[in-house]
Formats: sequence, structure tokens, C-alpha cells
Amino acid sequence: MKPRKTWTEKLADAKDLPKVVPIAGKMSRRWGEGTVVIAAPAEVDALMKRIPKGRLTTINELRAALAIRHGATIGCPITTGIFAWVAAHAAEEAATAGRKRITPYWRTLKAGGELNPKYPGGIPGVRARLEAEGHRVVQRGKRFFVADYARALSSPQN
Repeated sequence: MKPRKTWTEKLADAKDLPKVVPIAGKMSRRWGEGTVVIAAPAEVDALMKRIPKGRLTTINELRAALAIRHGATIGCPITTGIFAWVAAHAAEEAATAGRKRITPYWRTLKAGGELNPKYPGGIPGVRARLEAEGHRVVQRGKRFFVADYARALSSPQN
């Protein structure tokens, strides 16, 4: 049996990406006309690394930056979210190995300022990191959000 790839190996595996493709078929009903960029995992990680302490970004901000970088209409919401998740786990893998400077994945939120429960440590871990940087986390139903997250937004393309 082949050994499983580490998160770091998954992050480095570009899989012939990035790729800009026309939006067609069922995708066009949801995303409209134009092109979509499917970025490489390391590219998503690099954008996440650009967010400074005390600032935040969202998956949608990452998608917009990727679209601009590649001249596409939109960035793929599915792969961008997956690659942010891979970057988060690779960062925790690096921290476990003793690295001090890791990708600050907790600063990348879901749409609307929502915390990502799939990041390492789940909501408690992400919440603790955000609160340590001065953000206030609030619960709405079963979901958690950074209060006034829009004030702390930082574009990863700056």
C-alpha cells in the first residue's frame, strides 16, 4: 500500500495548475459567462501568507485576487476553498515539526466573516488565534463569525 501524502506534499502538488477554462454547461447557470481560474494549491497558500497580523481576508477575496492575477472572470470557489484547507493543515504540520513562521490560515475566513470549522483545531482553535490578535468572535446559531470583520479586511493582492 502506498503511503499517504503529507499535507505539505499535497500543498506542493500543482497537478498541472493553474488553469483558466471557459465557464460552460451547468457552471454557467451558477457563475455566469466568462472564464474561471483553478489556481495551484501553493498559489492560494502564498496569498494567505500575505495577510498581516490583525487583518483578515475571505475565500472570496482570495478568489478575486486569483482572477485578477490570471485574467479570469472568477476564481473557482470550490478549489480555492479546498486549497485553503490544505494550506491550513500544511501550516499545522509545519508547526508540529517546530516551524515558528507558518501560514496564518486563521486569518482566512469564509464568506460573511464566518470561521472555518474544518481548519486545524476546529472553531475553538481558530477562535483562540483570532482573539489573540484582537478580533471579537460571536456566535450566531451554530456558526461563529468575526464581529465587524469587514473593518479588518485586507486584500491579498496588495
